[in-house]
Amino acid sequence: MPNIKSAKKRVKVIEKKTAINTARKTALKTAIKKFEAAVVAGDKAAAAALYNEAAKKLDQGVAHGIVHKNKAARKKSQLALKLAKLA
Repeated sequence: MPNIKSAKKRVKVIEKKTAINTARKTALKTAIKKFEAAVVAGDKAAAAALYNEAAKKLDQGVAHGIVHKNKAARKKSQLALKLAKLA
């Protein structure tokens, strides 16, 4: 445990930020899984809506520093390909 006041504060801040980042990562993974489930089910309309949501979550992940921009671009491309194959 840190003894210095500023170090104690940093520990609290890091714990809070870690919880927020974990929640954001979980929401991102959930959005991607929902899209992939809609693709497997063959529901075009739902898949298109869920693709937009997943792409938005990926962009937000990049903005918050959770996902690297190249990984997000690659993932969006992969999801778009799955959506195109469905149609």
